[in-house]
Amino acid sequence: MWKSPVLATLLSLTVVGAQAQVAAPGRLLASNCFQCHGTNGKGPGFDSLAGKSSNEIYKDLKEFQSGKEGNGIMAKHAMAYTDAQLKLLSAWLSAQK
Repeated sequence: MWKSPVLATLLSLTVVGAQAQVAAPGRLLASNCFQCHGTNGKGPGFDSLAGKSSNEIYKDLKEFQSGKEGNGIMAKHAMAYTDAQLKLLSAWLSAQK
């Protein structure tokens, strides 16, 4: 199929390199949290989320999303996520050290 083995090798390395650069799914979602909590869950002056139980983070986010915690900034942020995204975000933050 390929006329040049060098070209085929370069193409396959490019594909592998591009795949290796894909970040963990929750990491991109956490980029919205960086000002208060940092993308690693250890932001300045706010609750540290790094290492907290994924289930606990998810539960807290669902409470914000439901309006139980008022209509503050966290409620507005939480409303922007789907359940699947909240689970990915919770998993990412809980995995941080």
